[in-house]
Amino acid sequence: MIVVSNVSHRIGRAPILTDISLTLEKGGVTALIGPNGAGKSTLLSLIARLTPLQAGTITVDGLAVATTPGRTLARRLAVLPQDSAIDARLTVTELVGFGRFPHGAGRLTDADRAIVAASLQRFDLGDLAGRFIDTLSGGQRQRALVAMAHAQATDYLLLDEPLNNLDMQHARALMRTLRELADTERRTVLVVLHDINHAMAHADRVVALKDGRIAADGPPAAVAVPDVLERIFGYAMRVVDVDGDPVVLHHR
Repeated sequence: MIVVSNVSHRIGRAPILTDISLTLEKGGVTALIGPNGAGKSTLLSLIARLTPLQAGTITVDGLAVATTPGRTLARRLAVLPQDSAIDARLTVTELVGFGRFPHGAGRLTDADRAIVAASLQRFDLGDLAGRFIDTLSGGQRQRALVAMAHAQATDYLLLDEPLNNLDMQHARALMRTLRELADTERRTVLVVLHDINHAMAHADRVVALKDGRIAADGPPAAVAVPDVLERIFGYAMRVVDVDGDPVVLHHR
């Protein structure tokens, strides 16, 4: 369980998050949505300890994120930030293998290699395993980074805009894979998304931020409501039912 309690954050004098409290139970997919500057990436970074906590508390399975040793935390929580620098001379297999670092400090066992191979297959990277990162498309690199986080084999997977650089087919495939991880491996997935409809189609829970505060929180059907969406994004949208799922139309 991830528990965020009364978390606030500023950059200089500018408030980015204000008094955020949120509990994520184990299992399932939670999507963070909201307009640019709402605080989505900041919240994810604070949970992942990529950004120092200024006010409030965050715990992961009872462990305080602010004080727990990094290697201990990395065995429970994997994170893919929005901007990830990659050594161009790494192969895809070597990159995904970095996900095993918290477990063996870089010394891969046969069990580690099996996990890496499974992650390559899970994210449809088998044919690219020996390729160098700088020879891949942006979308292929993005899938390799998600596979690296998956290979960390943590209960919690935090992804900041993982659909960046992915075409429609691969974005849909990635979201389906994240859904499968939650359903079959009991992973807890927290994902920042810009595409509202991916959130509505694949998440169990949608948390919307606006101006650094939680503006809506609930199952997709409760958030995909025209007046709620207008309050969050500032303009009217239509919501239609397609095979029992809400679909948001951005243009009337």
